[in-house]
Amino acid sequence: MGIFTHLEKYDYEQLLFCQDKQSGLKAIIAIHDTTLGPALGGTRMWTYESEEAAIEDALRLARGMTYKNAAAGLNLGGGKTVIIGDPRKDKNEEMFRAFGRFIQGLNGRYITAEDVGTTVADMDLIHEETDFVTGISPAFGSSGNPSPVTAYGVYRGMKAAAKEAFGTDSLEGKVIAVQGVGNVAYNLCRHLHEEGAQLVVTDINKESVQLAVHEFGAKAVDPNEIYGVECDIYAPCALGAVINDQTIPQLKARVIAGAANNQLKDTTHGDLIHEMGIVYAPDYVINAGGVINVADELYGYNSERALKKVETVYNNIEKVIEIAKRDGIPTYVAADRMAEERIERMKNSRSQFLRNEKHILNRRK
Repeated sequence: MGIFTHLEKYDYEQLLFCQDKQSGLKAIIAIHDTTLGPALGGTRMWTYESEEAAIEDALRLARGMTYKNAAAGLNLGGGKTVIIGDPRKDKNEEMFRAFGRFIQGLNGRYITAEDVGTTVADMDLIHEETDFVTGISPAFGSSGNPSPVTAYGVYRGMKAAAKEAFGTDSLEGKVIAVQGVGNVAYNLCRHLHEEGAQLVVTDINKESVQLAVHEFGAKAVDPNEIYGVECDIYAPCALGAVINDQTIPQLKARVIAGAANNQLKDTTHGDLIHEMGIVYAPDYVINAGGVINVADELYGYNSERALKKVETVYNNIEKVIEIAKRDGIPTYVAADRMAEERIERMKNSRSQFLRNEKHILNRRK
């Protein structure tokens, strides 16, 4: 791949390769944009097919974090790390401490966190070498398990989307089809049940389904049946790319609002559901509660303050819908535009500041 051509195309700032022979560390740190502040994004450990695939993943994820953090209203840019290796057998203390030293060397330009293949214990090892890490153990002042907070943000965002579709943000009596009953989705189901929603759930893990049936009075359906359920809201909370050519014709919901990442298989599918009149809450806006929560650690974690900030996911979904109406575009495009407009405003503000400073210096001469 033409690395500099790719960096220039999407305006990346930095791509770093980190290796430590003794521990086996092979890490790639991508920093996309720091206009709003230091780049925050997790560390993923994965068995990539090639080094090029790892680079592409790091770059893609870093750019996604720029948009996610900007749309969430955080004063943070976007970055991401991928570590090449099998998280089940290649981890060791030396690896994560060596990686922590590389992060420390960036002097705050990049702050890391958990991601696929890494854990709180791994973040604690990184923390031995640097303070530029979030998602560490609560004993060190961290927020702990982010799933309940992410779920709360999805719940708030779902209410905002429901308000657009139904004229009220009340979910009482609404039939909500929840695809996946993992940690985030289980906590989401709890909020929905407490408000009086009727739940239809599915998951490949039968125990998770039975727990939701028992705890929340949910109706269980086969994983392949969830798309065609007669419901008001479809909440994808498991795999990505579930909104596609095969599933869209089955959908009966007026709202799509869930915790899963990369829900649209392709942008054309976002266009299609827009044409169908379905209110779509863009995934990286509605599921931002986790990153909002860990970002609070940078100020000395305060759970009450963090939850107040997570509540603004409601307002962010409202803003996305307003932009979509203003510009006559699908909400997935409006989400990008909201993030880009915020970044551009900051760039313009800084440029004006520098011009003023230069003018003052010239006058003094």
